[in-house]
Amino acid sequence: MSDDTAIGSLQLTQAEAHLATLTAGERVDWALVNTPGLHVVTSSFGVQAAVMLHLVNERAPGIPVLVVDTGYLFPETYQFMDALTSRLGLNLVVCRAELSPAWQEARFGKQWEQGTDGIKAYNQRNKVEPLNAKFADLGVGTWFTGLRREQSNTRTNTPFIDVDRHTFRVKVQPIADWTKQDVHKYLEAHRLPYHPLFEQGYVSIGDTHSTRPLELGMTEEETRFGGLVRECGLHVNAEGNA
Repeated sequence: MSDDTAIGSLQLTQAEAHLATLTAGERVDWALVNTPGLHVVTSSFGVQAAVMLHLVNERAPGIPVLVVDTGYLFPETYQFMDALTSRLGLNLVVCRAELSPAWQEARFGKQWEQGTDGIKAYNQRNKVEPLNAKFADLGVGTWFTGLRREQSNTRTNTPFIDVDRHTFRVKVQPIADWTKQDVHKYLEAHRLPYHPLFEQGYVSIGDTHSTRPLELGMTEEETRFGGLVRECGLHVNAEGNA
C-alpha cells in the first residue's frame, strides 16, 4: 500500500479539517467507515491507556489491540494489561522481537546504556520491527493511537489523521487535542483506572530499565531513557518528529 492508494494529500487535508469539528468518538466512527481496513489500535498500556482502549473497542468490538512486549515491562503493566483485557473484552495481539531479551543482552549488551545510538537500536529491534512485522502479517490498513499534543514537545503538531511515513498506513489520533483534564474526566465518567504506577509518580511508563517516576524539577521527557530519547520510533515521521 502506498500513501497514494491509502489517502491522497488533498483528502488528508480535507479529512483533518473535518475531524477537527468532531468529538473523539465521532472521529473513531468516521475513520472506521472512511479509512482502509484492517483497523487496529496500538497501546503501550501506559498511564492513560484505558481511554483509547475503551473509546475504540466500544465502537469496534473485537478490534485487534496490538501491544509490544519487550520483555522488560513492569509487573504492574502486565497485570494492568490482563485486567483491562478481561474487563473490556479486548482482542489482544502481542508483538515481540525474534530474539529473547536474554539473547539480545548476550549479543548486544544493554543497549539502553549505550547512548542515543544504542537506545535507538534497542527501540528499533524491540518495538518498531515487531510492530511493523505484525502490521504486515495482519494486512493492517489503518491504526488508531492515543497520541496527544500535550504529551511532549515532539507531539505538539500531532494531527487527527496522517499517513505513517514508514509503513504508509493511515494513522488516526482521535484524542490528539485532549488535555490531561479531558483524559481524567473520561476515565472518571466510565470508571476506568489509570495504570497502577501512576499513584507512585510515574507519568510515562515503558521498560523497567529506562523509566523513572517524575521528580521535582524534571520534565516528563526526562522520565524515559534519561531524557536522551523521548520517542521510541513508532511515532516518528521522516522529519524526526512525532
